[in-house]
Amino acid sequence: MTYRKLISLTLCCAASLLSAATAAGISQFPDMDKYLGRGRYASAPKAFTYMADGSNYVQLSADGKKIVKYDTRSGKELETVLDLDNTRETVIDRMNGFKFSPEGTKILVWKNAKSIYRRSFDAEYYVYEIRSRLLKPLSTDHPRQQAPLFSPDGRMIAFVAGNNIYLKKLDYWTELAVTTDGAKNSIINGVPDWTYEEEFTTSSSMTWAPDNLTLCYIKYNESDVPMFSFPMYEGVCDKLTEYSLYPGSFTYKYPVAGQKNSTVSVHSYDVENRKTKEVTLPDSKIEYIPRITYAFSPDRLIITTLNRAQTRMELYSVNPKSTVAKSILVEEYKAWLATATYEDIKYYPDFFVITSSRSGYDHLYQYSYSGSLMRQITSGDYDVTAYYGYDSAKGLHYYQSTATGAINRVVSSINAKNVVTNLSPESGIASATFSSDMAFYTIRFSDTNTPPSYTLFASPAKKIKTLEDNAALKERYASTPKREFFTMTSDGVTLNGYMVKPAGFTTTKKYPVVMFQYSGPGSQQVLNEWSIGWMNWYAANGYIIVCVDGRGTGGRGRAFMDVVYKNLGHYESIDQVAAARYAASLPYVDANRIGIHGWSYGGYETLMAASTQGAPYAAAVAVAPVTDWRYYDTIYAERYMLTPQENEDGYRNSAPLNYVRNVKCPLLIMSGTADDNVHYFNTVQYVSAAEAAGMWCDMLVFPNMDHSINDCSAQNIVFARMLDYFNRNMK
Repeated sequence: MTYRKLISLTLCCAASLLSAATAAGISQFPDMDKYLGRGRYASAPKAFTYMADGSNYVQLSADGKKIVKYDTRSGKELETVLDLDNTRETVIDRMNGFKFSPEGTKILVWKNAKSIYRRSFDAEYYVYEIRSRLLKPLSTDHPRQQAPLFSPDGRMIAFVAGNNIYLKKLDYWTELAVTTDGAKNSIINGVPDWTYEEEFTTSSSMTWAPDNLTLCYIKYNESDVPMFSFPMYEGVCDKLTEYSLYPGSFTYKYPVAGQKNSTVSVHSYDVENRKTKEVTLPDSKIEYIPRITYAFSPDRLIITTLNRAQTRMELYSVNPKSTVAKSILVEEYKAWLATATYEDIKYYPDFFVITSSRSGYDHLYQYSYSGSLMRQITSGDYDVTAYYGYDSAKGLHYYQSTATGAINRVVSSINAKNVVTNLSPESGIASATFSSDMAFYTIRFSDTNTPPSYTLFASPAKKIKTLEDNAALKERYASTPKREFFTMTSDGVTLNGYMVKPAGFTTTKKYPVVMFQYSGPGSQQVLNEWSIGWMNWYAANGYIIVCVDGRGTGGRGRAFMDVVYKNLGHYESIDQVAAARYAASLPYVDANRIGIHGWSYGGYETLMAASTQGAPYAAAVAVAPVTDWRYYDTIYAERYMLTPQENEDGYRNSAPLNYVRNVKCPLLIMSGTADDNVHYFNTVQYVSAAEAAGMWCDMLVFPNMDHSINDCSAQNIVFARMLDYFNRNMK
């Protein structure tokens, strides 16, 4: 199909859908706001930053004009640290955020932040000196900066502008270029490319030596990475007036599975002699460098590396001045390594802690810098799902785990004698935020009947006070049906699930069902947590919502997860169809009115499940779906599938694109045209394949919207359109 014909088809589809929406619209759902409006959100304590000793914290005022210090225990206001109405030299109207220098004498503040990708942004940064009240722009040569990083002594700031690294020396207020070769879509210094940012959850690739004399950074050469473009329109939501008559395009480097990645290299910049050296690592098979960091010594730069298959991690300890690299740890696994293994390593003066799946479950291991295993910190048939850190004063490691069941998360401590103390309820979902010295922490807790509460503790387990209990929210939704948990079997494997039933539910009535799932490797949806949203809204409209975590999902050890390796969509679909049949077997379910829905990976699995022979669905709705893993990025797709060249059959068998003829139910696909993650291209290719097979599906497109489809309350339209679709097709 030619591009011109494709645009014509898309515009025709959009016009017909707009006509239908105008005729119906979200106004037909007057109860929607109760479940999708802002009133459903739980309150949280205002975000704060602990000071170095933990006994005080600072917060940004509601108007963005002040940074105020408080006593941690009492919450009493102590002083205003920065007041924008009382600064010298420079005046700005408000701040988006702030960051203290390590020694606490300066504050980096920013305004007019603009998102780049999911985690990254640039902004107008300013440096504030607390003692003198002087406020100055970080750079006048580069009005907008990215990822600024204080040196440990607070006397310098490294930042990125135009893909180059610059160094601001605050003592003399001078600026110099660390790199000069940065160029768009070619060379990136100090910040990650799109794929690293998205899949390795990072937005900075710089680190300072503890002695302030060396700045190390990663250089990304993306010259050979293929370009990807998608059209941009004027739109109505956040108009792009430059495209009022002719559409434009957004073009960036995006390596799909099997294509070339950025070539990465590590460099060290000597602050005194202004010379740069490249660090050469001894393994030619290194594909990725997801992290670099100093570990408490200027001659100990830790470089984390991965092979392309992401089955082997090697840690190198490097002296950046001599560039001598020494391997200190190799971690390998038969399938993909858990992302926490290389993303969440914690370093201490005399040891470091990693997460490993070597026992079949994710657990914590303590190593010396010589590479010797000092201790396995946690053990058992459960997964550690977060590591918070080590309190050297009390000899305690703090972590979150599934020790009390896969649908729960409990926060615990463990001492040198392996005595575990649970610091949160055993049933429900708890997480923790600690001060840097581990002296204070806040527990966030909820379960299916209890909205999030936030409680402040002094380590190890002394409650200070409740910061927020959301009692009013609990009262507001007291009569709203919540999650009810169950188990079922598929292929002889026990699966966890929940359902949300309509108010006034009775077993003498037959109800329609909407199956919801995400299904991605390591993910979980069946969790014992508070949730008010579209599911409760659908339940209020007479639907039962059923969610089942099939094989491949997380919280149940590696054997449960690894079965999907190199074969995505197969076992997940078996389990989702089995879950639908289980629902159909219930006496209060109308077996002829079962639908399925998912977003992103869930959209992909919606298409896969609906394509399965004998699938019992009356309708399906996929949002932002991957339709062939050959269209998705290298790091994610190859983590689970290897490359298409290595796993041709796996890619072919896992592509919904190849099964369009098997879909027997009405299908609606919704996508944002500016989705930089799961490209709209996936949807267009799927629709094209369906039409080539003499079939069609329904579409709703969201111009200029990204993967979240979140601007201008567009998510309300997503869920309203989906409800309308199920209403029309599951009568």
